[in-house]
Amino acid sequence: MAQHTRHAAAAAAALLCLTAVAASPAGQTPTPAAAPARFVPGPCPKTAEPVPELAKARCGFLEVPENRARPGGRTIRLAAAVIPAVSAKPAAEPVVFMAGGPGGETFDDIPILTASGVNRDHDLIVMAQRGNRYDRPNLACPEVDRFNARYVGLGYDSAQAKSLMLTAFRQCRDRLTADGTDLGAYNTLENAADFADLRTALGIPRWNVYGYSYGSDLALTYLRTHPEGIRAVALDSVTPPQSAVLPWGWPSAQEGIGAILDACAAQPACKNRYPDLRRTLDEQVSRLEAEPLTPTARPPKGGAPVKVVLDGGALLNVLVANTVKPADVPAALDELARGNPERFARARAADAVPATGMTAHGLTQSVACAEWTPGVSGSAVLDAGRKAFPGWPDTVLAQAPQLPFQLDVCRTWNVPDRAARQRVATVSSVPTLLISGTFDQKTGSGFAEDAARTLSRSTFVRIPGITHWVVPQSPCAASVLASFLARPTDPDTGCVAGLKPAPFTITPK
Repeated sequence: MAQHTRHAAAAAAALLCLTAVAASPAGQTPTPAAAPARFVPGPCPKTAEPVPELAKARCGFLEVPENRARPGGRTIRLAAAVIPAVSAKPAAEPVVFMAGGPGGETFDDIPILTASGVNRDHDLIVMAQRGNRYDRPNLACPEVDRFNARYVGLGYDSAQAKSLMLTAFRQCRDRLTADGTDLGAYNTLENAADFADLRTALGIPRWNVYGYSYGSDLALTYLRTHPEGIRAVALDSVTPPQSAVLPWGWPSAQEGIGAILDACAAQPACKNRYPDLRRTLDEQVSRLEAEPLTPTARPPKGGAPVKVVLDGGALLNVLVANTVKPADVPAALDELARGNPERFARARAADAVPATGMTAHGLTQSVACAEWTPGVSGSAVLDAGRKAFPGWPDTVLAQAPQLPFQLDVCRTWNVPDRAARQRVATVSSVPTLLISGTFDQKTGSGFAEDAARTLSRSTFVRIPGITHWVVPQSPCAASVLASFLARPTDPDTGCVAGLKPAPFTITPK
């Protein structure tokens, strides 16, 4: 009881801190890098889709230097919200969430997080990483969104696609820099410092960290560079900083796709209906790369039918993006081999109706080009592809999954090399949970094992049959996360034993 009283006093102190910073004049001179960041309470963002949780949230902006290496430079504002816990007696330490991407919209993730029970016993804190939709500045690139809508009708690795993509990124970069944005300051180390400043500005003594995908890279960087006040760290769909190097997409694709094919072979009904599925995939990638299909398909979320180009590279990237559900992959490959590309064509058409402005492509490229690509050659990407999928056409393997023409884009984006400072393994004794899905084709579970080696008090769980961002898809994973947040050194992982992938879709012959 005495401990609870101390926690309540700390929480009250945090509220007093919020009240104190609110008294600072909103229009004061930009804060130099040496001065503390400040949190300015304000209205919650008006999100594109309703987020009911914001009705009870405390929102505002964190003001921080754009570039901490330049004292006296301009400040930027990062949108943040505190979502209250469901429990009437929540734990003292909140959970701060680090979203994927980089450049992924954070506030849209709130309903997913609350549906997963993340705020059941803890207040949930979200903050848009620098450059996101509700920040100032906003590093959206509508030029790139428009290109992506057009890309569905182009060859995945075609010269025309490359030219149009580079033009879109050049236009975005020129526009952002003309507004005075220092693109070199939008990186993971600065992101991590922002979260450290947020904890201090809110007056929170200790908190828990939950990050997924790029958010796991950010969380590990944060743990390495600002370990103060961190009670526990949960990592979902893990990409550790030392592994976030451009060719990493190939071993992840190999692991995730291979797990789907192996799971089909392990289910008698799937194996009997779709024998030798691996050969079917290899044949279809090669066939489509030699003779692309150009079907018309209606985007899954609605809209007019569009013509798409389905070649080998497009087929691979549809698989990696999980726009065809893993349970449907064997049926989709079988249908494709029999002359029916509808499932894959509809998945390719999904990008024809982009959510313009939702992704901060400026942050995406500033991180990718400063941290993931330096020192990487085109031959290194190709070699990794050949190792992952021997025999596939080089035109497919020359582009890293989900990141086509990335080296060319980075020559256009032109930000400073930060790889040496960023590609560092995190060594820590802070209790850490690592969760991976066996069907994850974006961040293979092998990366979580690599990260766990230097985390001396870590727990690693692998959830069968689940793709990217595990907790929202798996009640078991959500239970493990809740148990970890309650007892970081002794989480209950018992529900994992005996889990198996769901049955695959079986279609008539």
